[in-house]
Amino acid sequence: MTQVPTQDAQPDQRDSTLDRNKQTVLAFYQAGINEKDFDAASMFIGDRYVQHNPRIADGIEGFRAFLDQLRTTFPELRAEVKNIVAEGDLVMAHVHGVRVPGQRGTAIVDVFRLEEGRIVEHWDVMQPIPEESANRNGMF
Repeated sequence: MTQVPTQDAQPDQRDSTLDRNKQTVLAFYQAGINEKDFDAASMFIGDRYVQHNPRIADGIEGFRAFLDQLRTTFPELRAEVKNIVAEGDLVMAHVHGVRVPGQRGTAIVDVFRLEEGRIVEHWDVMQPIPEESANRNGMF
């Protein structure tokens, strides 16, 4: 009798890929967003890069222009990944972004799609952190 492999047949390999994808996204944040180092960050981007943020162009040159704008407009911007989850070829990061030190910042959810260990697609949703909240739960 021949056994048909199930999706759970190789959990260690799948978990390893998910962990690598999360580490890729974390390294991308550090190099690209926090250090604003295009050369270092571009190592984590695939040959094609689809951007769903309407203010950023597709492709590696769109990402370069985005980093140039960050470097000029918000040189002290920092992003702290609070939570990161991977499933399939997607990695979701819940991020606290602060453009200027001392400001409350923005709650961000970034979703990345990876192929062969490189980022090939990106979506994001951003919400400014309000001065007052109807609850004490915080945004992170």
